[in-house]
Amino acid sequence: MDEPLVRGHRTAGHCPRGPGRAAAPRVRRLQVLAGAAMIALLALPAVRAPMQAKMATHMLVQFPLLVAAGALLAASCSAGLRSRIGRWNAQGIAGLVAVAGVLGLSMIPRLLDLALADARIDAAKWLALLLCGAALRLSWRPAGLVVRGFFLGNLLPMTAVAGILYQEASARLCNSYRLDEQEFVGQLLVGLAGAAAAAWLGHLAWRTMRAARASLRGQAGA
Repeated sequence: MDEPLVRGHRTAGHCPRGPGRAAAPRVRRLQVLAGAAMIALLALPAVRAPMQAKMATHMLVQFPLLVAAGALLAASCSAGLRSRIGRWNAQGIAGLVAVAGVLGLSMIPRLLDLALADARIDAAKWLALLLCGAALRLSWRPAGLVVRGFFLGNLLPMTAVAGILYQEASARLCNSYRLDEQEFVGQLLVGLAGAAAAAWLGHLAWRTMRAARASLRGQAGA
């Protein structure tokens, strides 16, 4: 006898939220808090000074952590803000172009020197990398496989070329760090570019095989 009342109550839009939907705002809040905590930790002099004292940790630890913090902070974007961003960021193209530009600039050795010598440049570096992480998060899903592949197909070779130049340079490209540090960073850049390319190709192969199996199962069921 109570079933029609329950059914009418649900169709009126008063059905309680599922656990996944209710947890989503909580997860976003935790991500924002994690991003803010990461920035606060990186800004501590006891963390910041040793990290920037070595070229490898400055470029390959601090930079990625700032990008990750920006991506976490992007969880605070409301649906309305995401919609407004999506108007000029169709298929994530504008955002990924900006990300590639920021990451390309971050591999210029002169930037490291300027960031260490001028607090204003260092602050601009932090802001650019945080925005880079936010843009990457807001652009990656809308981009799709083709745009993502184009993005990685430009960024990863650029990273590898920068690494090769770091290794082959006979003089220091960055006055703040030793030549052996520069060569080591170059090796890491080439290795990271190769590993990321292999991971992306493996991901594509896995998606292709999964789609093929799904297609075969559909044909068999028909």
